[in-house]
Amino acid sequence: MKSDSPTPVVASLRVQQLLQKLHALSDVEEKSWSQRFFYLTRLVRFLVFGEIWSAAADEHMRDKFVALDRDKCQFIYLLTRSVGACNVIEAGTSFGLSTIYLALAVGQNVLLQRKIAAGTTSLTGKVTATEKEHAKAVKARLHCKEAGDEVEPWIELREGDLLESLKVDNGVPERIDLLLLDIWTPLALPTLKLVQPMLKCGAVVITDNVGIAKLLYREFLEYIRNPENGFRSLTLPYSGGLELSVYLP
Repeated sequence: MKSDSPTPVVASLRVQQLLQKLHALSDVEEKSWSQRFFYLTRLVRFLVFGEIWSAAADEHMRDKFVALDRDKCQFIYLLTRSVGACNVIEAGTSFGLSTIYLALAVGQNVLLQRKIAAGTTSLTGKVTATEKEHAKAVKARLHCKEAGDEVEPWIELREGDLLESLKVDNGVPERIDLLLLDIWTPLALPTLKLVQPMLKCGAVVITDNVGIAKLLYREFLEYIRNPENGFRSLTLPYSGGLELSVYLP
């Protein structure tokens, strides 16, 4: 779903240039033969051996700059703005590219609602982002710092096992407006179930690559597409498939 229209993202020239730079780095990584071979190998190992993930796959991805496509990031930015999301969870930060889009939207939503309330509210908001790899978290923090005050104050990046760091008793907001799942498939369903009690009615869940990796996402998709679990869901025709789900318990 490519577009020739101007960017819909409201941001300073400095942030726009940073986003362009980071997308260019991600594009080079994604299109490399080594990365394409890695994806093909993962698919073959799943089909032949039923292997979803491995220590070798973890090691390969440890330093890879793989991020959401530009059009997906722009869509998620606009979606976050349109629903007025102020508390967002991002499962899978990597180098922080999509995190910047989310933080821009959250910051703008909070400031707008404060303006509308004319100083009568102390409304806050943040993107609670997660990353397992320390080296990636370091780079993500540097990129967010480079983005400046439009972005950095609105991000809390948590390192380590997200199934621990995203628990409510670890300081995660009790009401979540939007959840972005951009992690490896084995973690998608456990993460959703962990966060689900925090989702407000009408909260949005976005999941990447549900088309190209539908076999790996089988249990997750069976769960989130079953209305008995509280979600209404459809797949958007972005590259690889992007699942849009709304929580309506």
